[in-house]
Amino acid sequence: MSRDFLSALENRRSIYAISSEETVSRDVIKGIVASTVKNSPSAFNSQSGRVVLLFGDDHKKLWDLSTEVLRTVVPAEAFQSTLEKMNAFKGGYGTVLYFDDTSVVEGLQKAYPLYADVFPIWALESAGMLQLTTWTALSDAGLGASLQHYNPLIDEAVRKEWNLAPSWKLLGQMPFGTPLQAAGEKQVQAIEERLIILDK
Repeated sequence: MSRDFLSALENRRSIYAISSEETVSRDVIKGIVASTVKNSPSAFNSQSGRVVLLFGDDHKKLWDLSTEVLRTVVPAEAFQSTLEKMNAFKGGYGTVLYFDDTSVVEGLQKAYPLYADVFPIWALESAGMLQLTTWTALSDAGLGASLQHYNPLIDEAVRKEWNLAPSWKLLGQMPFGTPLQAAGEKQVQAIEERLIILDK
């Protein structure tokens, strides 16, 4: 399916109930993610965003190792609900891991000391745009996804498992798959409370 941009943006929702059924080919998903990584904007064209796209056993391994890390910090009496979440994500088709390469940011801080304090902020803004464009594009292709944040708890385990550079800072995890149910009703704050238009 293909919508206009604003319709696609409106349709994007957090979908937690997902399956591993292959309704969209891996090649299509790889193309979507490659395109969003390539075309999402970044301050000073820094392109510090990094992505790892996991399928198959690698996807399952992420949620297995996340489960084991969380087992060490979540009280035993509360762990069952955590386990159910991990298994739901593991039951999906794949996961997008989002990182920021801090070495790029540090290089910009040295090159442009006047802006040193704000380069990390701009990097996070760029990461948010990359996450949103990827999420929206996956949704437009018919997939359900959600954005999770088990970092920094799982950072070291992820870095070690996939031999990633120490400068890659994990920012979020996006499990995706074929939706098993629609998202619930979304509460939207009145636009008049969030948007001021000045037109003289």
